Amino acid sequence: QVHLMESGGGSVQTGGSLRLSCAASQYTFNMYCLAWFRQAQGKEREGVATIGSDGTTTYRDSVKGRFTISKDSANRTLDLQMDSLTPEDTAMYYCAATPVCGSHLPPAIAVGYWGQGTQVTVSS
Repeated sequence: QVHLMESGGGSVQTGGSLRLSCAASQYTFNMYCLAWFRQAQGKEREGVATIGSDGTTTYRDSVKGRFTISKDSANRTLDLQMDSLTPEDTAMYYCAATPVCGSHLPPAIAVGYWGQGTQVTVSS
């Protein structure tokens, strides 16, 4: 069974930090590439970062150097540390599981499973 549940969203000012977490089932952790996506109001859902079973990571250009994706296999959690946040980062953030991690971020249509989402709001 694939189960994903996010936590940790909230509101911060520009330059602030937030840490998102996603609780996943053991099956999900073992069998899927894990990812964070986001969707701003009126825009398409876009990939933010992925992490493979070997720990290889991929990031969206606009978040490189500011966001860090990581996973804790013992606790079965996927995290996204977000630093130096800007209003352009405001969106609903989703934890996701997709069959394969590639060298590029997967499109939303390729994702098999989604969490319920957590809102991140950055004010100027």
